[in-house]
Amino acid sequence: MYVKGNIIAGEFDSTINEFSLQKVKNLGTESVLNEDQLNNIYDYLKKHQQEEDGQIITLYDQMLVRLSQNEVNQLIVDLEKVISLYH
Repeated sequence: MYVKGNIIAGEFDSTINEFSLQKVKNLGTESVLNEDQLNNIYDYLKKHQQEEDGQIITLYDQMLVRLSQNEVNQLIVDLEKVISLYH
């Protein structure tokens, strides 16, 4: 099932219970996330949701992507959609 949010997009495979992250903002990427990994990202963002400076994430362990506080909030909503698909 293809999932397209405001910040991320990717494919959720319900047979193996994994999310293949394909896009962050407008940047292409390819990362497979299991439920624990996605929950860890979600928990971290929820704890730091009110930080005015936002967050910086990395793609391919080298490309920095800045997320404003508003984008962090949008990403949290996107992650909630994906988390709801895990069984």
